Amino acid sequence: MRLGDIAHLRTGDKGDISQVSVIAFDPADYPLLARAVTVERVLAHLAQLTVRRATRYELPGLGALNFVLEGALNGGVTRSLALDAHGKALGAQLLDLPLEDVNGDRS
Repeated sequence: MRLGDIAHLRTGDKGDISQVSVIAFDPADYPLLARAVTVERVLAHLAQLTVRRATRYELPGLGALNFVLEGALNGGVTRSLALDAHGKALGAQLLDLPLEDVNGDRS
């Protein structure tokens, strides 16, 4: 099972900061998200980024997690030479995060 099987994303970017919100399709899957989608796993999955600081905010009432990735945009969208360095591209990549190796998953 991949993250995209149980959640969708909303992203945004401002300057050199990308925000990625992971939102469960079904609120019953929020505990799995909270267990499986950690800062460490997100950074490992997006290892090509040079994130200075990553913060995870939990929003259990919404069934969501919000990640703030400082430094993820290589100086900012308008300064980066990377092709499509926007938060949407990072979010699309994150949807492929595997969840099979997390204890208590549904797979």
